[in-house]
Amino acid sequence: MKQTILILLAAFFLNSSVSGQNDPAAIKILDKFSSTALSAPSVSMRFRFISVDNTENRHDTLPGSIVISNNKYKLELPDNSIWFNGEVSWNYLPAEKEVTITKSDRKDDSFQSRPSAIFSMYKKGYKSLLIEERRDSYIIDLYPEDLKSDFIRVRLSIGKSLMNLISLEYKKKDGVTMTFFVEEYNLKTKPDPSFFIFSPEKYKGVEVIDMR
Repeated sequence: MKQTILILLAAFFLNSSVSGQNDPAAIKILDKFSSTALSAPSVSMRFRFISVDNTENRHDTLPGSIVISNNKYKLELPDNSIWFNGEVSWNYLPAEKEVTITKSDRKDDSFQSRPSAIFSMYKKGYKSLLIEERRDSYIIDLYPEDLKSDFIRVRLSIGKSLMNLISLEYKKKDGVTMTFFVEEYNLKTKPDPSFFIFSPEKYKGVEVIDMR
């Protein structure tokens, strides 16, 4: 499930050299959402991740939290945690008592290397449409311009007053729908740079696998 969450976030950042045909109303909202998030010291989210596979009749739920600050992040899930300080990533598995260290590829534009890009990726590679304006939120769909993409659309629910992310739904062609429900959204936290670095002294007896 951890990889599935990263795939969902990575899918929310697709590279394309083609500019989409966009709904001006949707772009105006997305621009405000993006600038609000990117101007904050960090974006902290506590979430529930739900994956529904209609083909296999399977339903999985996973709680977690993430803090994103520029191109740093810390992701916490029940069975593992990931720290990324913009250059180095630490993937900690408590059940195995091991942490794997890797270094990012500067040419990599995925979420793992450029997490803050999820707030601006809509600007290319997608067609956007404002589906509905509700009393307290906007519903916006993003459609991939690449017809070979494995998903049909990304649907965002954005709060009106705070320009906060309420949910992100990723609908795939294979019948799987993955939804990221945000339960807490905070733009005020100012994490110290050390927050995004694994501290071995806090995890005694952990095996370190250094892949750098």
